[in-house]
Amino acid sequence: MKIALLQMGARPEKARSIAVARELIEEAAREKADLAVLPEMFNCPYQTENFPVYAEEEGGPCWQAMAEAAGASGIYLAAGSMPERDAAGRVYNTCYVFDRAGKQIGKHRKMHLFDIDVKGGQQFRESDTLSAGSTVDTFDTEFGRFGLEICYDIRFPELARLTAEAGALAIFVPGAFNMTTGPAHWELSFRARALDNQVFMVGCSQARQAGGYVSWGHSIITDPWGNVAAQMDEKEGILVHEIDLARVREIREQLPFLKQRRTDVYSLELRRPAGI
Repeated sequence: MKIALLQMGARPEKARSIAVARELIEEAAREKADLAVLPEMFNCPYQTENFPVYAEEEGGPCWQAMAEAAGASGIYLAAGSMPERDAAGRVYNTCYVFDRAGKQIGKHRKMHLFDIDVKGGQQFRESDTLSAGSTVDTFDTEFGRFGLEICYDIRFPELARLTAEAGALAIFVPGAFNMTTGPAHWELSFRARALDNQVFMVGCSQARQAGGYVSWGHSIITDPWGNVAAQMDEKEGILVHEIDLARVREIREQLPFLKQRRTDVYSLELRRPAGI
């Protein structure tokens, strides 16, 4: 299976971001990619005050543009994330997935909001304008079942474990780590979650650009052994890499530690919040 990482930076004009994303999707299709991944907030400069301004309801203009791009290119598309407004006016950081015909087959609302204060580094509070999702999400293709997270979600190993338990062979993570946490934790997080759960982890970051929030870049694919299979630099561009999903089964047979968990002693349970 060929995966395309579409590392781009969000433009102030949403229409321009959409146009750049479409160009990259078309390039991925020309390179025979099966599935393309866009970054977190690919259509919205990454500041909390922008999220309500750029937000659209599911099925809005950006959703339609990505569905059309997937269908026109005949490619699966994990459409990064974009601000989504629900019927009650709440805003979410949402990833939609489209199949080769442009039909939506998956959706994930960022579950863990990026509220941090690093001494001498980054300060950010997504919860000022965003609401949190509350579902573990997967989608199915002819290649197998895959999972979804968004950026800060990768910090919480419980989510990746639940996603692997749901049958995911790979987990796709649109992201935008910053210049404080990126050098320290980006690669480490992807290698750790891949190793812990014996899955492929696929992270697509915003490209680095000056002004406002500055992303680390370095979109990445890590394999079930915990190795870096492919990684970009900080610049805008595309990387196409073929993964062998049979490696998941092979490694789980060689090191069966998912089967060796002491579920008689400990367990991980998914609880639904009230009203969900």
